[in-house]
Amino acid sequence: MSLAITNLKKRFGDVQALDGISFSVAPGEVFGFLGANGAGKTTTMRIALGLLRADEGSVTWQDRPTRSWPRRTWGYLPEERGLYGRMPVLDQLVFYASLYGVPRDRARRDALHWLARFRISEYADRRAETLSKGNQQKVQFIATILHDPDVVLMDEPFAALDPVNVALLKAAVLEMRDRGRTLVFSTHQLDMAEELCDSVAIIDRGRLVTEGPTREVKRSAGRQVVRLATSDDHDLSWLDELPHVKVTRPGRDYTELHVDADGDPQTVLRAAMGRGESVLQFEVADPSLEEIFVERVGAIDTTERTLAAAPAEVAR
Repeated sequence: MSLAITNLKKRFGDVQALDGISFSVAPGEVFGFLGANGAGKTTTMRIALGLLRADEGSVTWQDRPTRSWPRRTWGYLPEERGLYGRMPVLDQLVFYASLYGVPRDRARRDALHWLARFRISEYADRRAETLSKGNQQKVQFIATILHDPDVVLMDEPFAALDPVNVALLKAAVLEMRDRGRTLVFSTHQLDMAEELCDSVAIIDRGRLVTEGPTREVKRSAGRQVVRLATSDDHDLSWLDELPHVKVTRPGRDYTELHVDADGDPQTVLRAAMGRGESVLQFEVADPSLEEIFVERVGAIDTTERTLAAAPAEVAR
């Protein structure tokens, strides 16, 4: 009963924008669709919404083609601005909600609630074109979810937002998830995906690189990350003598190490204590999504990147 993308293919002229990608999104989860600009993320979303037709493959929600569901099932936040610049903010939020059958009085009430929540109540009667890019992004997000869709697809939702507004949008996303909504967002901000997403898929040049629960994707690297700080951080040459250990990021506050699948992070701790040093920090973690992305995408032979010269507006 998931959102299922199955063997999706799409070509624009000589450009193979999507090359047989498949993944699924479970109901009630936050899913990160990750990739660089031009990877095929926007094309996939537009096919899911019925805005584009795939050459091959299918997209279903709860075992039915997405095109067969009522339009109000979906919320879509495009990367491009979709607001009427000269129309007052509150008026157009009510207008957009009415397109999905929401009564105007309810739409107005809910819109005012969201404007207050995003700290932009004072802009309700202003024209959208007078708002900053970040505030326009918040208004566009409200327009996306005001009709309370079951599935929300968002293309780079955190673009143009400062840290305070990022936190506000994160809270809204998690609240919707807790109410059983399914949320998919594309991004190349991998730290954001790591913080929010239950599952992820990484796409590169129209091909799926890896997908699954976020923790499993991170652990698929077959190594662990150790962050170590000791009382003597000037001489760390002894770390190079430890088997299955590689220093990857010497730092002033701590040193970061990779311990491969045949090694044991506790070896590092025992060796440090055996030297009589005070261990100020010892932390074991999985590799970050950013590391996984760079490793997996960077490993693809550039001769296989069929979209290298594709225009961004085609291959997104």
